[in-house]
Amino acid sequence: MGDNLVLEHLRPIRAEIGGLREDMREMKARLTSVELGLAAVRRELAHLAEADAHLSARVDRLSDRVERVERRLDLAEPV
Repeated sequence: MGDNLVLEHLRPIRAEIGGLREDMREMKARLTSVELGLAAVRRELAHLAEADAHLSARVDRLSDRVERVERRLDLAEPV
């Protein structure tokens, strides 16, 4: 009878552990998905930073050109 009582208590514990294992598998899959999404966001941010740097360089070059044109046309204000 004592063995049966132990088995009666062990069965629900084993079932609960099985449910926890499944929950852990699901959580690991979801965490992997979040990590992949975060990596994609980081890549996109790096691309945006690169594009921003390119645009800043273009603006700097245009600014230099405008200054040269202004000097040639005597439009530049004295410094």
